[in-house]
Amino acid sequence: MSRTRTALALGMAAAAALTVASTTAHAAPLPLAGSTTVTPAGHAFKASLSGKATLKAGSVTVTCSVSVSTGSVPAAPGNHNAAGPVSSPISPPTYSSCTSSMPGVTPTVTTSGAWSVSMQNGSPVTATMTVPTGGLVVHTSGLATCTVTAAPGGPASVPATWANGAPSSLTFTNASVPVTVTGGFGCPTSATSSTFNAVYLVSDTTDSAQQITVTP
Repeated sequence: MSRTRTALALGMAAAAALTVASTTAHAAPLPLAGSTTVTPAGHAFKASLSGKATLKAGSVTVTCSVSVSTGSVPAAPGNHNAAGPVSSPISPPTYSSCTSSMPGVTPTVTTSGAWSVSMQNGSPVTATMTVPTGGLVVHTSGLATCTVTAAPGGPASVPATWANGAPSSLTFTNASVPVTVTGGFGCPTSATSSTFNAVYLVSDTTDSAQQITVTP
């Protein structure tokens, strides 16, 4: 066999081996998420801000000291997922008593749309809050008139952690949220994401003697 034909054969063999390896790697199944159960099934809950919530876009930080959202645990058997998270719709969180890091600027936060939160048991228990398209808007007035719109291009998933307790808590730590910013002088119009920090205490409003709990 000539050198040219030998080289061609070796090259084709190598390409075939790479193709098989690539196909095998892509075909490898992903590990399944563990089971999750949220209790008490069917109970309503209220998530109330503990401390302050901050939303930072560029050099501007909006801080709110009051925020509330409500929802309910799915009725059985929907409160259990053998291989993944359990999701619950929640009311759009309200935000009030808000201030801005920019002197002379007053922020107002409005929310709308279909929000939800999902819980995945693990170590730690993780949570994901889904913000609908354009579901949170910050308007500022005063020395700078700006509009910050969260999840501008589609629903956004905001990661958090959950801790069972009395009451249980939902914590957002430097969670990234996509945004667009419009406005004039002083507005962080180049920002494409914001950083969200907040801790919510979650109480059972159907039976105050019980706690909302996430287990396998």
